[in-house]
Order: sequence, then structure tokens, then C-alpha cells
Amino acid sequence: MAWDTERTKRLLLDAATAEFSEHGLAGGRIDRIATAAGVNKERIYQYFGKKDDLFAAVLNAQLRDSMDAVAMDGEGPEAAGDYAGRLFDHHLADGVIPRLVFWEGLERAELAAVDTTRAEYHRTKVDRFRQMLPGLDHAAAGELLLTLVSLVNAWPVLSHLDVLIAGGDRGPDDRSTAARTAARRAALVRTIEVLARDAQLAAASAHA
Repeated sequence: MAWDTERTKRLLLDAATAEFSEHGLAGGRIDRIATAAGVNKERIYQYFGKKDDLFAAVLNAQLRDSMDAVAMDGEGPEAAGDYAGRLFDHHLADGVIPRLVFWEGLERAELAAVDTTRAEYHRTKVDRFRQMLPGLDHAAAGELLLTLVSLVNAWPVLSHLDVLIAGGDRGPDDRSTAARTAARRAALVRTIEVLARDAQLAAASAHA
């Protein structure tokens, strides 16, 4: 029977996603990934190269999937705020992307910064964001998108700071936690709407 290469790659990526999300790059173990996937670990090196390359492949796949899952629809500040809210929901659902991005920042930021695949992904994302906010140049759109992504990614990973800084309710009552999360989402949406409106006004003023 012919070996199903694409299925094997998917099994390895799924297992590596879980492993790196939980343990990071340094703590992630190739043998655990292989065992979880039910695949000989030599296949990992054959298909993805060294462990660092596998981590990059995992995050690249997750980011591509998120771009498809959370579309940048509409136009104007309200559309930007709506996108922020939907991205918040998506990332909160499993927390994988925020965790991987934070691990990456701690362990391989310099490598990520010169990764051509990642650069192209983010260039495309900024271009799509610009379409939502006509009048913004690449730099202004990138600045705003960086703020949006930073705020969205922080909540699943740094939500404990809510208790320390904002006094957020993290008691045993699921309803109180859900209410606080909804309040944080609303604050994020409002913030992005205000910043987007300000950025468009500044762009219009500069071109007047």
C-alpha cells in the first residue's frame, strides 16, 4: 500500500501543534510528537527538517488557517473593530496561536523576523487591513494591526493580569468569567474602532 505522505504530514503537524503550544520550542520533544502522531520520528526530519523548522511550519500553518477562518470583511472603523472581536473569539477558542506566538517571541524572535514565508503572510494581512481602512498607507495600517494583534493575543496568555490590574473576576462562577471576557472583548472592539477612526482622520488630514 502506498504511503500517504500528506496524511502523515498532517498527523505530525497536529501533534507538533499540541506539543509546542504546551511546552514551547525548547521544551518540545520530537519523540513525544512522533509518538502522538503514531509516526517514526525520522519522518519528521525527512518532511520538516530540524525541530526549529517544524515549529515554524506549525505556526505558519496555524496563521494561514486563521486568515481563512477570520475574514477581513467590510470597510471603516466599525469593520476593523468587528474583525478584532472575531479574531479575539477565534484565538480564545483554543489559545493555540497566542501561545505559539508568545513562545516564538521568547525563543526564536530573530529567526522569525527574517522568515520570508512569515514576512509574506504579514504583508498580505496588512494589505487586506488597508482595504478595510481606505486612506491608510502601509506603515499606518501596520501600526494599527500590530496593536490589534497584540491586544488579541495577550488575553488568552496573560489573562491572569486582569485580576492584578483591572480586578477582573476569576472566581469559580463560569458566568462571572464569561461576563468579564465579554467586557474585555467589548473594550478591545471599542479601542480598535477609536484608533482606526483616528488613523483615518490623520491620513485624510495629511493628504488635505
